[in-house]
Amino acid sequence: MNDKSITRRKMLETVSAGFGYLAFQGLAVQASAKETGGINTSKPLGAKKPHFSAKAKRVIFLCMRGGPSHMETFDPKPKLSADNGKVAKNQNSKLLGSRWKFNKHGQSGIEIVDLLPETAKHADKLCVLRGMHTDNENHPQALEQMHTGSFQFIRPSLGSWTLYGLGSENENLPGFISINPLTSLGGLRYYSSAFLPAANSATLLGDANRPVRNPMVGNVFNNRLSINGQRQQLDLLQEMNRELLDKEKDSRIEGLIQSYELAFRMQDALPKVMDLASESKSTMARYNAEETFGRQCLLARRFAEAGVRFIEITHTDWDHHGFLTGGMTKNCAAIDKPIAALLEDLNNRGMLDDTLVIWGGEFGRTPDDPTTDGRGHNNKGFSMWLAGGGVKQGMAYGATDEYGYEAIEGKVHIHDLHATILHLLGLDHEKLTYKYGGRDFRLTDVHGRVVKEILA
Repeated sequence: MNDKSITRRKMLETVSAGFGYLAFQGLAVQASAKETGGINTSKPLGAKKPHFSAKAKRVIFLCMRGGPSHMETFDPKPKLSADNGKVAKNQNSKLLGSRWKFNKHGQSGIEIVDLLPETAKHADKLCVLRGMHTDNENHPQALEQMHTGSFQFIRPSLGSWTLYGLGSENENLPGFISINPLTSLGGLRYYSSAFLPAANSATLLGDANRPVRNPMVGNVFNNRLSINGQRQQLDLLQEMNRELLDKEKDSRIEGLIQSYELAFRMQDALPKVMDLASESKSTMARYNAEETFGRQCLLARRFAEAGVRFIEITHTDWDHHGFLTGGMTKNCAAIDKPIAALLEDLNNRGMLDDTLVIWGGEFGRTPDDPTTDGRGHNNKGFSMWLAGGGVKQGMAYGATDEYGYEAIEGKVHIHDLHATILHLLGLDHEKLTYKYGGRDFRLTDVHGRVVKEILA
């Protein structure tokens, strides 16, 4: 081994220690060069033109892991309450009416549960989907379908497809960020780029299983070298990576190159966005930012302002088989003020029109349960809401039956929701494809329709 090779090897080891942690934030199952039509290393995350004029530039997904009860949030069921205690379809259970009242809010008169008084003040901004349904009633599979469109195979996340289709507005920050993500139960698959280029995976901040006050990406800083020294080392490493890329034509190497470059730029940009010291006391109070979910909402607004294309935040523990009364009271109190503050700030800053905010979980709950204070899983009917980004305001679309068992009007499948989200971003879900394994894949597979009834 000559002196030049020895020097390269030593510098490779040093650079890898400084930048390797950020190379892959999600799982990546990459296609070969033949399948992708060749490798392009020139700014794969650069901003791209949509298929047509877009209403939304970015997405904030408020993921309520566990399946929030639609009967206790956005889908009032007076018949269920009137028949409280009667034998249900399941002979071993009794019907359980909601413990809380619903009231009409805003000029639109949308009915929202009293547990969400601050969110209810923004009723005229919401488009509530009451006819949601999905294919599986198990948490891991339903969450995976919510995120990727499939629960049978590893597929790219909605955020990854968005980034792949539109690129990023800020080259110094990740284009897809998930704050406090759920990483257990196969959760890393929810944020993976799968067979899309690795650079489209999510950057994960924190972990829903270990909530922290200040989620950060590990090893952002290199305390051993100056910025100039790091740049020199990285240039050497990238030279070797590109030589290998020319030989192997492997898209994973391309993703590694981009991840190293992004990691270098993030050292300055990411801490500034995540530093809340510049926020006023009143803002911190409105978001309830001393608590985990409130801080997530405030960070989501700041990332959106900074040009991040897709931001997901997570609130857990909506799986109320028992202790429904206490669980709903606690959870609604945790999310109510922060969500209201987020909607208020986006609106006041002129960002709500081109920011699509999505609220919901993987499925809903049953109108009955043997515990008399809980609800089972229900994939046949549940509620979500959208705001901003080109959807109609002050609208409730679709319906479940009089007890809430299943969607019967204005039915929206997860594939339909994904098609609609992409449409609002200016992307045709049938044209946004990626060739892998000999066929053109898309987020909605062979399904999905744009729900034109909710478009502004």
